[in-house]
Amino acid sequence: MALKKGIENLSDNELIDAYRLKGDKELVGILYKRYTRFVLAVCMKYLRRRDECEDAAMGIFEKLFEDLKKHSVSNFKSWLYMVTKNYCLHEIRDKKYETTHQQDFINFQNPLMEFHHDLYHGSDDGMEEQIGKMQRELGSLSEEQRICIELFYLKDKSYQEVAEITGYTLNQVKSYIQNGKRNLKISLSGYET
Repeated sequence: MALKKGIENLSDNELIDAYRLKGDKELVGILYKRYTRFVLAVCMKYLRRRDECEDAAMGIFEKLFEDLKKHSVSNFKSWLYMVTKNYCLHEIRDKKYETTHQQDFINFQNPLMEFHHDLYHGSDDGMEEQIGKMQRELGSLSEEQRICIELFYLKDKSYQEVAEITGYTLNQVKSYIQNGKRNLKISLSGYET
């Protein structure tokens, strides 16, 4: 009980040592109270939007429950700065990836949509022929490329989800999608002439 009364007066390192020993989350809560403004300020430098910074601060302090058990921390404030900075940079990368993924989908979809658009401007006989060409071209890709393209573009799975479903490595999935997309565009462009 004496520890509970004087708990607010413990140094950062004493709080961390006590947390490692007892696992009492209240100890990390004290660190949260001490450093919330600091973390928000660092987040603001990278993320700029208040709501994103608040979400990031919560994520960072939730992460501390595990990280403080794993890492030896001698200067908590400096260490917390690096954790916060890395967390924010990861968030920025994720958003950039998401934007790039969406743009890739749009770029990939445009030739298919133009090809698909032609299906509705010809006769019914031409439509069946065009659909057959598209199916043949998808079928002409290697199995790995076809599966990855279908999961990624048609079923809207992430690279990670495609890797988990197929058992391929993340780099293999990216390679199959990139090469398959290129091969499909080349094949379909041959039908436009």
